Amino acid sequence: MESFNGRMRDELLNETMFRNLAHARVMIAAWAADFNTERPHSALDYETPADYARVLTTAIARAATRDDNSARQAIAQPTPIGVNTNRTPVAAE
Repeated sequence: MESFNGRMRDELLNETMFRNLAHARVMIAAWAADFNTERPHSALDYETPADYARVLTTAIARAATRDDNSARQAIAQPTPIGVNTNRTPVAAE
């Protein structure tokens, strides 16, 4: 967050003379869009945030597809063959 704040201050706020509030909003939105989509970030292994998100989303989707069968496995082991599963109800006293 400190890196973002420093870059925004150095690259936009200290360098731009805003004419009015509407102009400031437009310029800040354009700078933030550029920062969040077009610029490589060192914290993301020098990928743009958009590319990093795309790769991450693809990896998660691929892993979810692979693990589809694990969600359908039984939690408990099935009863071994030959074990009596018929239960006789016990009367409460």
